[in-house]
Amino acid sequence: QLQLVESGGGLVQPGGSLRLSCAASGTLLDSYAFGWFRQAPGKERERVSCISKNGGSTNYADSVKGRFTISRDSAKNMVYLQMNSLKPEDTAIYYCAAAWAMCSSPYFSSWGQGTQVTVSS
Repeated sequence: QLQLVESGGGLVQPGGSLRLSCAASGTLLDSYAFGWFRQAPGKERERVSCISKNGGSTNYADSVKGRFTISRDSAKNMVYLQMNSLKPEDTAIYYCAAAWAMCSSPYFSSWGQGTQVTVSS
């Protein structure tokens, strides 16, 4: 398993931006796909985005397409989620997670502790 630590959450006004970061540690990091998930109070956890192990493929939930961008810096063992044009419905705890080999894996084996994002005026 990997160790994942998220940062970058906070309070932002509607229309604003935040960049979440996920610091990953462990072995064979380049063999993992990384995803961002979120969970709002009273709602099920939702997969927001995922990036392949080589960074060449990404996917997004329809609710965030065109507003969020996932990226990874393998040299720094970091994964990022740039969030623009934030809406109140984006308010949630955001989690970084890792899956062996590919985003289509149903099993994300490693999870961070989460970072709170609140979008409110």
